[in-house]
Amino acid sequence: MKRFLSVLLVLCGLGTTVGSFAEKADATKPTNVEANKMEYDDIKQINTFTGNVVLTRGTILMKANKMVVKQDPAGYQFITLYGSSDTLANFKQKRDGGPDQWIEGQAERIEYDDKAEIMKLFSKARMRRLENGKPTDEVEGEFISYDTRAEFFTVHNTSSGDSKQGAGRIKAVIQPRAADTKAK
Repeated sequence: MKRFLSVLLVLCGLGTTVGSFAEKADATKPTNVEANKMEYDDIKQINTFTGNVVLTRGTILMKANKMVVKQDPAGYQFITLYGSSDTLANFKQKRDGGPDQWIEGQAERIEYDDKAEIMKLFSKARMRRLENGKPTDEVEGEFISYDTRAEFFTVHNTSSGDSKQGAGRIKAVIQPRAADTKAK
């Protein structure tokens, strides 16, 4: 039971490392998009991009088959990336915690709320943290909600985000951390 509680506490805290948050400078950068086609509805403030879509914003890189960007009157953007079962939508972003720390993820659909800085990954969802190009932690499930400000995420076994018994399992791989060389 004690081991179970220890593992549970580690999983609950997975993704919350003090001092290593998503790159703060990304919020002030312009959003650049490349695609095969774009449709824009000025009245509804909706951009729809299709065909090999690539979005960059500072250190953020997002790729998808289709992307819909809605903008509210305050200028906040709400981005939905669409992949498919064989070509997943994906993202990658540098973290503030060090020179070579990243977070990346993929899913059939990814929604990003610029105002709340929340990213939601639906169906075949997977995220991992990287340090110096090596994975430190990995999680998989049908739904992942990721708070990019706090670097906190939750993983569920259904694409709706509701955990149900018998609906599948989540998977987490937690790599051992290098021993602190100062502690002896």
